Amino acid sequence: MMTGLEKIIFSKSKMFYAFCFCFILGVGAFSFIEEARWVFYLYISIFVFLFSAIIFWDKRIARFIFLSVLFFIIGGWRFASTIPTGGSNEINHFNGSRIFLIGQISSEPDLRISEARYVLNVKSCKTRSLECPKNISGKVILKLPLHPQYNFGDTLEVSCSLQSPKNYQEGNFNYIVSHIISFARKSSGKPAASLAHFDYEKYLAKDRIWSICSNPKVLSVFAPTKFSVKIVKLIYDLKLFFQNQIDRLWPEPQSSFVAGLLYGSKRGMPPDLLDNFNRTGITHIIAVSGFNISIIATYLMFFLIYIGFFRQRAFWVAVAGIIFFVIFTGASASVVRAGVMGVVVLLARHIGRASHAGNILIFTAAAMALINPYVLIWDVGFQLSFLATMGLIYLSPQFERKWKFLDHKYLKFLKETFVATMSAIIATLPLILFQFGRLSIVAPFVNILILWLIPFLMLFGFAALVLSFIIFPLGQALAWLTGLGLNYVIITVDWFGGKSWSAVEFSVPFWLMAIMYLAIFLYAKNYAAKSKGSSFGGGV
Repeated sequence: MMTGLEKIIFSKSKMFYAFCFCFILGVGAFSFIEEARWVFYLYISIFVFLFSAIIFWDKRIARFIFLSVLFFIIGGWRFASTIPTGGSNEINHFNGSRIFLIGQISSEPDLRISEARYVLNVKSCKTRSLECPKNISGKVILKLPLHPQYNFGDTLEVSCSLQSPKNYQEGNFNYIVSHIISFARKSSGKPAASLAHFDYEKYLAKDRIWSICSNPKVLSVFAPTKFSVKIVKLIYDLKLFFQNQIDRLWPEPQSSFVAGLLYGSKRGMPPDLLDNFNRTGITHIIAVSGFNISIIATYLMFFLIYIGFFRQRAFWVAVAGIIFFVIFTGASASVVRAGVMGVVVLLARHIGRASHAGNILIFTAAAMALINPYVLIWDVGFQLSFLATMGLIYLSPQFERKWKFLDHKYLKFLKETFVATMSAIIATLPLILFQFGRLSIVAPFVNILILWLIPFLMLFGFAALVLSFIIFPLGQALAWLTGLGLNYVIITVDWFGGKSWSAVEFSVPFWLMAIMYLAIFLYAKNYAAKSKGSSFGGGV
């Protein structure tokens, strides 16, 4: 009888995923270190453990241990190597100085109520006293008035005061969100929500941004010339074109809701309605998240199989739908991450084995951490997507077996909704309590009331949008019909979110969050052991 360690050592696939897991642990462990001085020592450690693994290559256990530590160190090195050193070739070296810089807008503009924010990829700069190095690099946040607006790919020449991001500084994301929520809650007579562990500096650092351009003045603008930049700009322009048409078809807040459903935009949505979405636990339906895409793709497969598609064909149609959605929304890092998570869930249900799907998910997380090591600890969106996907893979099969009495053909869709909702809620709840300090009492019930309708609202909303470009009155008629469902969701959310008992402020410390996840893990492991050999995924 082989031990657990021997099972890993004698299986190439298990060994590979074990190394991926060690790499993730290394990235996570060094994410709490904010100095780059470890890079040299990690280089030396990589050499030592690689040499040791070669020496003991014929001894399986020793080789496995040395390689595991090696991948842990490589993960640490990957994170440490990306920490800015503050050298003169990094733009954050000039934080605290008045500076002239030239840079290109490298992401979709963030248009807010009273200002526009742009991420500028710096190409060159100079201060009043000296020229910056020619190999200068880095990104800065540029805050400008709403008009005139600039587009992705535009090159701007800017004069500004370069500052380091600060938590709770006036004008930053945390300040704005907390004050918007506070104002909305006070105006309705409810206590203000808290942002328990939001860190603005790390929120920007996950996108490699360590500088803010304060009091900027745009001196000149240049249009993009590179073909690749023009293609991405065309995608963003297409999305803006769709946004304008959505505004013609639906009044507010329906138009903002449709934009949120189709591509995750929250622009124009009233703060009080956004807070009610949060209080009722359904913010995921207006956010481009792995959970959102997973649920929609699952329902799409269910619908395709129901109308006669073979499972194999339905799977590829759903995957193609996810790829189209990622491209349509501009293929930003968060959307790509969500798309990958959604495909992993579909793949898990397609291959019918949770263990294989879990390995794929670990490999996916390792690949994402390799590309951007900051997402692992500092990106809450990545964490929620990962955990929700884990819940859909490991918890949903157990809930499906427990709720077999709902396998009647008229109740099966309700069962799918409940199972997917509860799996994701349970998997993400400890992290939500730790990060945001809020517990939604009504989330399971509201999700059941609403989630079944979301795929149809997305389908008919998109159809109305496309039809309006061909025959506007027909698109308008379909938009009016879709508006009935939109109003149902908005009224339901407002009613439940408006109740003082719908959510409570409840924060947990890190150690308690860890215990909660250990309990979930042990439950899933024990139940899986009892049900070993059964297929995964139930009816979809």
